Amino acid sequence: MIEERDTSIRTECLGGLLNFFTIMYIVVVNPAMFAAAGMDFGGVFLATIVSIVIGCLYMGIVSNYPIVIAPGLGINAYVVYTVIMTMGYSWQSTLGCCFVAATIFLLLSMTSFREQLIASIPECLKVGITAGIGLFIVFIGLKNGGLVISDHSTYVALGDLTNTGTALTAVGIIISLILATRNIPAAMLLGMFILAVVSYVLGVFQLPQQLISLPTGFSATAGHLDFTHVPEMLPIVIIILLVTMFDTTGTMIGVAKQAKLMKGDYFPNLRSALMSDAFASFWGTLMGTGPCSSFVESSAGVMAGARTGLAAVITGLLFILLIFMFPIANAIAAVPAITAPVLIIAGIHMFREINTLDWGDKRALFPAVLTCIMMPLTYSITNGVAIGMLSYVAISIAVGKIREIHPLLYLFSIWFLLDFLKILQ
Repeated sequence: MIEERDTSIRTECLGGLLNFFTIMYIVVVNPAMFAAAGMDFGGVFLATIVSIVIGCLYMGIVSNYPIVIAPGLGINAYVVYTVIMTMGYSWQSTLGCCFVAATIFLLLSMTSFREQLIASIPECLKVGITAGIGLFIVFIGLKNGGLVISDHSTYVALGDLTNTGTALTAVGIIISLILATRNIPAAMLLGMFILAVVSYVLGVFQLPQQLISLPTGFSATAGHLDFTHVPEMLPIVIIILLVTMFDTTGTMIGVAKQAKLMKGDYFPNLRSALMSDAFASFWGTLMGTGPCSSFVESSAGVMAGARTGLAAVITGLLFILLIFMFPIANAIAAVPAITAPVLIIAGIHMFREINTLDWGDKRALFPAVLTCIMMPLTYSITNGVAIGMLSYVAISIAVGKIREIHPLLYLFSIWFLLDFLKILQ
């Protein structure tokens, strides 16, 4: 297969190594988010690595694509900052909800219904959802880093730049933007490293006494799922399911096109590839982290020439080595100024999807922009998706495009409307 795809073992190993460095930041940022919601950093740290290894090995061995699977920043930001910290559900109930969504995700990936479900959502809403999640992540990064604070008069305001942590966040954003603009490999990881050095010099970041050790706390997070509130959390299950499917499917197709592995519009072995993230999400949520997704940073390995699943296998195996780097990861996560720029840059990358929107079609434009804007303004991906769907259906009916609305979209819209009116509660 390596010869058939015009590559070599050396090239695949290089691609896998590059992907590893490009995506390595996730083992700090993802556990840091869940730790903010009360979970044990060490437990989520280990769960994050294990889910990455499972996803990458499945993708590489079974699907044979150079695509990395890891906990998704967008959907996990929603899980932490909206479901747990804003809506007030416990992390145990939230993980139970995520596990249900992952199980449904896994079952749907075995059938053609997953493709039908994706097809039921108009392209404009998919764009609005992706871009909206990007804005939501940017807002969270700015808030965590102290650059955006609450204000009684204007609701939000600029943070105090004379504060060391806030100033470091601002500097980190500029450094990361410069590195990303210059297409430096592993720009976000390098940005974190530079900011960690600066923070250490300023006395904000302290190195741990023990640099290498195994993580602790896995038993405090793994398997602690609460399904008691799942019935009332069904709208959340739907959002997790839809967002994860849109995100990972779009990324896989994009990376496959870049690697020239698509045959026209046909994605060979698509169902097996989709199973990778579903499988990783299933085990990841069970072990104590959020849903997984394919990462667009996989394009770094593709640009280096990776074309087969060997690259994904190499990436997954390299992540095992990070298990011993727990003390350093924990120390870095304790300084929000180091991790906040990563969220901001990742959000900007997601927001650029808005560029694909048809600005001349008002029926597509208005719902997409509403979806995008309402997510950060209401601090909820659920609200953004719901308002976008409801507005799209309403506008389509008003202009006589009733037959163009998929029956599933009607079903989702009615569900969200009843939830807004608190009839389902």
